Parts: sequence; structure tokens; C-alpha cells
Amino acid sequence: MTTAAHPRALAPPPATSGRASPRAFLALTTSLFAASAALTIAWCASMSGMGEMPMPGGWSMSMAWMRMPGQSWPAAAASFLGMWLAMMVAMMVPSVAPALWRYRLALGGAGEAHPGRLTALAGAGYFLVWSALGAAAFPLGIALAAAEMEEPALARAVPAAIGLVVLVAGSLQLTAWKARHLACCREAPGPGLPLGTGAGAALRHGVRLGRHCAACCAGPTAILLVAGVMDLRAMAVVGAAITAERLAPAGERVARATGAVAVGAGLLLVARAAGLG
Repeated sequence: MTTAAHPRALAPPPATSGRASPRAFLALTTSLFAASAALTIAWCASMSGMGEMPMPGGWSMSMAWMRMPGQSWPAAAASFLGMWLAMMVAMMVPSVAPALWRYRLALGGAGEAHPGRLTALAGAGYFLVWSALGAAAFPLGIALAAAEMEEPALARAVPAAIGLVVLVAGSLQLTAWKARHLACCREAPGPGLPLGTGAGAALRHGVRLGRHCAACCAGPTAILLVAGVMDLRAMAVVGAAITAERLAPAGERVARATGAVAVGAGLLLVARAAGLG
């Protein structure tokens, strides 16, 4: 996890943006980041205290994909989604805050009466996309965990599969597809991106931004899922990489550099799983 929005990205607003305050916005996003990071750390600490399940192949299964004693599956799913959302807010607020600020300024310049509320709705739409991805990841993770516990041969193949996922995720960082979605995440609202009016338009803008962001982060998110959703170090590294490629002047180069590192790590993991390392 990283710090909140980059100060350089929150430049003072133009005269047409009304009473928009970069300091108030920065304080709000920093508070949101701090609260979600605290929840994530507390969740990881509580789950880590329960240990992990040793599996054939020399790896351990995270308790995130298991029910607690006496817990129903709906309750387990709700708990996972709550913690997933807290984790994604902590990881993504630093990178999405500048985009939301630019949207806030564009709304003010367009004469919207309540740009702050509409910006909040856009943020809600953005994290709605990430919530939907968490809702999809949970049953998939549960199904894979059940299969790995029932089939020792499948469990032994997991280390190699993790290496392959990291390798593919790193390769994805090097593609034109990645560069296109990254450019959409970095752009500011303007004449080429009609804002529309009202709550519906704000929500749609947030969902659009969330879709591009989720696509842009497909590789890092896949690495996070296979590295362990309760691993704070993995969260910090992935969050820092995402933030750097969004805010750095040469974001495309940052994305390619992290992709190259991931490709190397994936090759190393596959070699180790094959007994070559």
C-alpha cells in the first residue's frame, strides 16, 4: 500500500472551478486511505493468527478461501467482500484520486451545482467495479481451493501454476493493450470525454474509469491473488507499482519495467517448481 494522492497531481484549480479546495480533497482521500489501510492490516493480522494449511508441493493455502468454524457461506462471502473492498480502497485511492480531482475540476468548470457530490458518486462507481471483481474472485478461489484439497496432484502443480500466472501477468504489462488502458486511466476529462450531467452521468463516469483501471491492473491483480491476498508485502508492492505507472511522468516505461521484473520472477518460480533452481 502507498500514500494518498500525489500532491503534484492536485494542482490549484482554475477560476472556473468554484470553491474547489485541493487541500480539502487531499485530506479526504488521505483519511479514506488511512482508514482502509488500518482495516486491511487488522484483517490480515487476524487471518494470519489462524495460520495456513500446508499443502502437497511445499506451499500453504491462505485461510481467505476457507470458512471459519460455524460460519455460513453467505457470511464468509460477505466478510471476504468487505475486506476485499477495504484492501482495494487502500491500494487504489492513491492512483485514482488525481483522476477524480481532475473530474471535480471539470465539473466545476462546466458549471455543475454540486461537483463534490457528483465526484463522490463517480468514486462509488469506480469501486463498484472492483467490488464486482471481488464477488467474482471469491467463488473461483473457493472452487480452486476445494479442488486442490481433494486432488494432491493438482496441489503439487500449484507452485508451477503460480509461476506461470506471474509470467503471463508480467508479459501483459508489455502489450499495447495495457498501454491503451493505462492512457485512459491517466487522461483528464475534456472535450473528447463528455461529462454529461446529473448523478447517472457521474456514476457512469466512475464505472467507465473503473473498467479501464481493472483492465489496466489485470496483471498486477492476478499477481496479488496468486501471491496471497493476505500478504501485506504483496499489497504494498502491487499498490506502489500501480500508483507509479499512473502518476509518474513516464508511466508507460514504469509499466514495462514492472512487467519485465514480473516476467523474470515468473521464470524463476517456474524453474524452481521444476527443480531447476
